Amino acid sequence: LKLVEIAIAGLAVLGFAIQSITVLMVALVLFGVISALFGPIKYGILPDLLAPSELPRGNALVEGATFIAILTGTYAGGFATGAYGGPWVFGVAMMVLAVASWIAALYVPKVGAAAPETVIDRNVARSTVRLIGELWADARLWRTGVMVSLFWMFGVVAMALMPTFVKDILGGREVAVSAYLTVFAVSIAVGSALGAWLSAGRIVLLPVPVASVAIGLAALDLAWTLSGLTPAPATESLAEFFGRPGAIHAAIDLAALAIADGVFIVPSFAAAQHWAPVERRARVVGAINALTALFMVAGAGVVAVAQALGATVPM
Repeated sequence: LKLVEIAIAGLAVLGFAIQSITVLMVALVLFGVISALFGPIKYGILPDLLAPSELPRGNALVEGATFIAILTGTYAGGFATGAYGGPWVFGVAMMVLAVASWIAALYVPKVGAAAPETVIDRNVARSTVRLIGELWADARLWRTGVMVSLFWMFGVVAMALMPTFVKDILGGREVAVSAYLTVFAVSIAVGSALGAWLSAGRIVLLPVPVASVAIGLAALDLAWTLSGLTPAPATESLAEFFGRPGAIHAAIDLAALAIADGVFIVPSFAAAQHWAPVERRARVVGAINALTALFMVAGAGVVAVAQALGATVPM
């Protein structure tokens, strides 16, 4: 997968060089396909490489690193395509990262196939429905799948609403949105580490309901804070922005929500990996990913419909 990704990165570089939206969209779709195939392998292999007592910490490292990488990549992408960048900077960065990813993948220990006799169903829709059906048939795995899906849905909704309330209510510009994104990503990483610490090397779901209550309280307080503010005029200065009423309070609420979200996901995914049958583990993760996609689309859809019906961001 990482070897193929080098070719896709080359396609993205070509699309940027010739300024072709079509080529860039094809590259974006192919990156998405690689990610969808990589996810089940990434999470499915962890129990083969780690002892059960190490799973929470392993998941915390993966989740924390993922969000920090997304944040770093967002900033790097802005630099590579902005005033200081251009096709050459973007091209070199893309290809170096793609090759580095492939080299890193070579260091992953070989574990072999747990179910080598498995036959791939080329009907994607049918196989997806069957995978989700198998997940539904196991009550424990279904519950952990819903937990993981909720984590991503919360994150997508929070990140979708963030630019809106930062710009339209708090009067911030792109630099303020970036600051809030940084707070969110770092807090997810902190929460993931906290979730691993609370698990204490055990497969235990006790932190999950506690974290879900914390997510709800943080969201309610954020809504309460934003609802008491009148839209402010835009400001360029980050110092002036955070000097405004509600800006720091909203950042703290967002951080609390993200930390609780990190605590929420680590025990959930560790339990799913531990309870999944060895010969079906990667497919269980694939089913959870499909369920997660449905939750994310549903969450974004509900927000869009609510806003179309006149709901405010605090609502």
